[in-house]
Amino acid sequence: MKRLANFLTLAICACGPLMAQESDMSSTVKAKELYNDYQKFRFGGYGEMAASYMDYDFNRFKNPDGSQRYNRGSISIPRFILAFDYKFSPKWVLSSEIEFEYGGTGTAREIEWYEENGEYETEIEKGGEVALEQFHISYLMDKHFNMRFGHMIVPVGLTNTHHEPLNFFGVYRPEGETTILPSTWHETGIAFFGDLWNFDYELQMVSGLDPQGFRSEDWISNGKQGAFEVSNFTSPAFVARLNYNGTKKIRGLRVGASVYYNQTAKNGSKPTRNINSATGKHYKFPVTIVTADAEYKSPNQNLIARANFVWGHLGESAILSEINRKSSSASGYPTKPVAEKAVSYAGEVGYNIGSFFGGKAPRIYPFVRYEYYNPMEDVEPNKGQLADKRFQSSVITAGLNYYPLPNLVVKADYSNRNIGWGDYNAENTVSIGIAYIGWFIKK
Repeated sequence: MKRLANFLTLAICACGPLMAQESDMSSTVKAKELYNDYQKFRFGGYGEMAASYMDYDFNRFKNPDGSQRYNRGSISIPRFILAFDYKFSPKWVLSSEIEFEYGGTGTAREIEWYEENGEYETEIEKGGEVALEQFHISYLMDKHFNMRFGHMIVPVGLTNTHHEPLNFFGVYRPEGETTILPSTWHETGIAFFGDLWNFDYELQMVSGLDPQGFRSEDWISNGKQGAFEVSNFTSPAFVARLNYNGTKKIRGLRVGASVYYNQTAKNGSKPTRNINSATGKHYKFPVTIVTADAEYKSPNQNLIARANFVWGHLGESAILSEINRKSSSASGYPTKPVAEKAVSYAGEVGYNIGSFFGGKAPRIYPFVRYEYYNPMEDVEPNKGQLADKRFQSSVITAGLNYYPLPNLVVKADYSNRNIGWGDYNAENTVSIGIAYIGWFIKK
C-alpha cells in the first residue's frame, strides 16, 4: 500500500497545476466546463482504499435484538477507475470510464434467457467486479443544447451526480443514497444537456430497471440490468435533472433536483413473472424517484456543506412481494418482500481548520454527517405486509479529511448506526482510507 500511495502522490504532483480545481470528473457537470481544458485527449481516473473495524455481527435479522456484538475488521479497494476522453473534433467527444470494484472480476452469475425456463448457473471467482461505468459520445452544439449517446451516469441524487471520492467527506459513500439507489448508477441511452443562465439541465432516456432484483434490504438498488449481454429497452426510463448554480452574490451555492420514472415490468429478466397467470393481466411495477440536494462552498472553500433528500415509490409493490415470496431460493431471484416507499435524507458539514495556520498550511476538514434512511419506509396498506423496523437506520458520522495535495485525501471517521430508533442494538464502525482523483495526462 505504501508503494501504491507513493506512486499516486508522484503522479498527482506531476500534473498538479492542471488538476488543482478538478474534484469532479463526472459528465454531469455544466456543459461549458466539460471539455475546455485539453486539446485532443486526456487520461486519468480516481481510486479509493479503505480499512474498517466493526463491533457488530454480519446479520441483524437472525436475533430479536438485532446485530450481536462481534469484533471484526475489513480492508479493501472499493474502486479503481481509469478514465479516457478523446476529441474526434471540437464538437464530437468520446468519454469512457472503466471501474474495478473491490479488485476483481466478481462472482459470476448467469441466468439463462426466459425461453430456457430461467435456469441459472453460478461460478464463484475472485471478489469484486469490472464494469464499464461510462462510454459515450457527446455532440457539442452550443452551451445551451448538446447531445450524448451511449453508456452514462444517471444523475439521480447527490452521490450519483458527484460520486468521486473528493465530493463527500467520509471514507465510504453516504449510506442512505447508496442503500436505496444503485451506486454508481449508469445506464445506456440518449441524453440532452446544456446551460440556461444560472441553471444547467440534463434529460435522459435510458435503459430501465429489472423488478426481479427489487428486495427488502436495498429497495430498487439491486435492480440494475446486467444478467444478460444486452439490456431490455422495451420500457425505457426517463430522467430529468436541473441544477441552480448561484449568482455572483451567492457564489459557491448549487441546488439540484432530479426525477426518475420507469415502468419496470417489461424489463424483467423473466417476463412471465410479471404476468398474472390466472387473468393474463400484465403488471407494470412503476418506479418513481424524486430527489433534492444542495451544496455550498465558501469562496475560499474553507466551509463546505451538503444536504440531500431521496423519496421513492414502487407501484404494485404488494404483488411483486408476493411473487418474490413464491420464488424458491434456488431460482436466483429475491424471496423477500419489497416496500412501496423508500426514503433517505442526509446532511454534512466540514470546516478547514488549516486556514487558521496561514495560506501554506494543508487543508484539514473535521466534519460531521447525519443520515436517515429506510428501504422499507412504508408498505401497501391492508396487504398483509409489515415494514420491519430493523431496516430503519439513523447514522451519525464524525471524522477528519486531510489533503496533503489538492487531489489526494486521507480520511478517518467514526460512525454510530442507530437501528429502529433505538429498539435494536446499535452498530459502530471506525474507518480509515486514502483516495485520489485527477487527469494525469492532457494533450
